[in-house]
Amino acid sequence: MRWIATAAAAAALTVVGVSPAGAAEPGTSWTADLASGEAAGVTSAGGAVRLDPATAFDAPADDTGLTEGAADPTGVVPTGLLTLAPRELDTPTSQVSSVLDADVPPGTSASMDVRGRTAHGGWTEWVPASDGAVSLPVATDEVQGRLVLTGSESGAVPTVRGARLRARPSTGGPEGGLTETVPFTANVFATREGLVGGTTANGHVITERDHFVALPSRRALSPRDTSDYSVRVCAPNGRCAFAPVWDVGPWNTRDDYWNPGDQRQEWKDLPRGVPQAQAAFRDGYHGGNDQFGRKLVNPAGIDLGDGVFWDALGLKDNSQVQVDYLWTGTVRLSTVATESAEGIARVLSAPEDGAEVVGVAANSADVPVECVTGSWARIGEKQFLAAAVLPGAKDLPTCDAGGGTGAAQAPTSAEIGAAAAVRAGAATVEDPADPADPADPTDPADPADPADPRLSRVGP
Repeated sequence: MRWIATAAAAAALTVVGVSPAGAAEPGTSWTADLASGEAAGVTSAGGAVRLDPATAFDAPADDTGLTEGAADPTGVVPTGLLTLAPRELDTPTSQVSSVLDADVPPGTSASMDVRGRTAHGGWTEWVPASDGAVSLPVATDEVQGRLVLTGSESGAVPTVRGARLRARPSTGGPEGGLTETVPFTANVFATREGLVGGTTANGHVITERDHFVALPSRRALSPRDTSDYSVRVCAPNGRCAFAPVWDVGPWNTRDDYWNPGDQRQEWKDLPRGVPQAQAAFRDGYHGGNDQFGRKLVNPAGIDLGDGVFWDALGLKDNSQVQVDYLWTGTVRLSTVATESAEGIARVLSAPEDGAEVVGVAANSADVPVECVTGSWARIGEKQFLAAAVLPGAKDLPTCDAGGGTGAAQAPTSAEIGAAAAVRAGAATVEDPADPADPADPTDPADPADPADPRLSRVGP
């Protein structure tokens, strides 16, 4: 067998001889079951996994240095993912290494992302391997790997026949207390994704009036049909949507701007909560270009599926929005499971039938459940869902007379509008749509499309 460290993109057919696992090394090692992995942009046959450029999404090659600028979007290559089954460990770990049995032609790469289960039941973000190893932010007793394959501009693709992972033991138990911390919140510019019939980075086929969002980093990309990374998006009109992160974009693919600078993958000098696209568009940062070298035509930091844009938020044009990145806190989250034909659950302003509809929660989105009152669950200030659509919400406290327990609060309509006006800057925020009269779906919300159609999922 030929084993390679998963750290870097291979520039030639040179294979580094790395022993899969030394018997004397401490920790737990295992061979991943590639056949049972969830594929997005890859195909599996004969026990091997191969990149499929026809269904892969486009991202910069990891070894191009493209994030520091290029005159044109060269170095953009098809990227596919294979999400492996989680692995429970007898001993907590914060260090996971991996090696692959792979054919890696020049200009292609094969690597591994890893994440860990947190003390409050969620997941850390995906951490890309560096020199074949991942350091997780916390010690954990459950980890998960995700194989990342990239092709070359000339059409070459890598093939992986096997993957071995090793979790090194940590001192002490799993980290992280159960004290609640609120999710990080930022005010960013949102654009409509569209692309009906296309395939997202996690393999979801986009439908009419779809309910999901895209963020410009695969670190917070949920596996297909899951809510591991979800957001609450609130428009200036006070309406809010809860939706999972199922795609990568807009503009960039390595901009986890919601993380502190010392954790941010790229553009560490920017303030937390400021997308690279926003800084480039409004302040000329990075020459006014995105990571591909394209001139920014808007400052977007989040893309919204058409159902989120038109139906949930009632928007008619691109707009500033308030975003809660729900996985960044430790507030209790529960997954929405509704059998409605629209695939959504309506968020009401009060715990009673007939109350005003103030938002929408997508089926399979995570929502922050604070307490229950009768048959209703409070998920934010003046935001209630029928408890029946939250089957996983158990042992919840009863809301006090004021309707809550003092947990994380959703921004009010006035606060959202004021923040949007302050942060709009050079961008114009249009009056929001009447939720009962959404814009004609044939009218494009985005001011421009990328010149290269291959970049549509990482464009504005």
